[in-house]
Amino acid sequence: MQTKTHILVIRLSAMGDVSMTVPVVKALLHQHPNVKITFVSKSFLAPLFDNIPNVAFYGADVKGAHKGVPGLYRLYKELKKLKITHVADLHNVLRSKILRSFFVRSGYKVAAIDKGRAEKKALTRIHNKIFKQLKTSHQRYADVFENLGFHVDLSKVVQAPVPQISEAVNAITKEKKKPWIGIAPFAAFEGKKYPLPLMEKVISEISLKEVQIFLFGGGEKEIDILDTLEGKFQNTKSVVGKLSFKDELNLIAHLDVMVAMDSGNAHFSAMQQVKTITIWGVTHPFAGFAPFNQPSDYCILPDLEKYPNAPCSIYGNKIYPGYEKIMESIQPSTIIAKIEEVSGI
Repeated sequence: MQTKTHILVIRLSAMGDVSMTVPVVKALLHQHPNVKITFVSKSFLAPLFDNIPNVAFYGADVKGAHKGVPGLYRLYKELKKLKITHVADLHNVLRSKILRSFFVRSGYKVAAIDKGRAEKKALTRIHNKIFKQLKTSHQRYADVFENLGFHVDLSKVVQAPVPQISEAVNAITKEKKKPWIGIAPFAAFEGKKYPLPLMEKVISEISLKEVQIFLFGGGEKEIDILDTLEGKFQNTKSVVGKLSFKDELNLIAHLDVMVAMDSGNAHFSAMQQVKTITIWGVTHPFAGFAPFNQPSDYCILPDLEKYPNAPCSIYGNKIYPGYEKIMESIQPSTIIAKIEEVSGI
């Protein structure tokens, strides 16, 4: 029996933002079982949607076959064949605007995300800063479906079963005999990275306990750093470059706690209902990017009395003069205590 409604969801990047759509999509489908979704994004992000019923993933090659306006029109023609009924633009950038415009002209019901740019600007400016909690990105995504006629109650969390450990993960981890702690010490911008010497103090202390630490990250430079940490501390293993993205997600699902920056790894764990501790620098949870369904005290913040103009930016790409060392105001002991509290070690 074919479903009545087929929603095309557009979110072409980035990894963290795409992963934040996952709990919203799950809630939508759980509350509207007659709905089917085709999610269009970059192909390598497909594992984020594995094993979600009624979700099909469609890879967009925005640097190849779907590049530019002609390529986006080609993508539109391909997607139209899937018998789409509604279009949800969760990105609202030039590419997605062009793509959705083709559907608008063809009479489809289309809705796009309101990113709240004005209020985010007010949150991050120095003068006349309006420091308050903004609508979360998850709720902004849910609002798009609301505008299409599908109410999504995000308070009704869809609990997903923990997947079986994959063979590739098992080859690295072996049998789980003690708590698994994930640590992802990197982020896209310097203003969101906890200083490595301080993070080493965290790892050093936690590694002495009856736990297994797994280090997450990416990039050649990060691989070398994390491999060095693996060799330096007991009970510590880097998985970077050793697992596929799909298998990294599989391992994350089995963690007892993930410790991450304001970055994609925080959302990879939260979307799988893993307890997620985040460390914040020039960004702030008030912008709406805190991991899904995590207690507010799992967010470890810098000294905002010493750095009253934080947050400096939404994405961490801007740092106010004098705020370069904002993360140093967070003591390793604070992070260690939170890991102990959340994990029970």
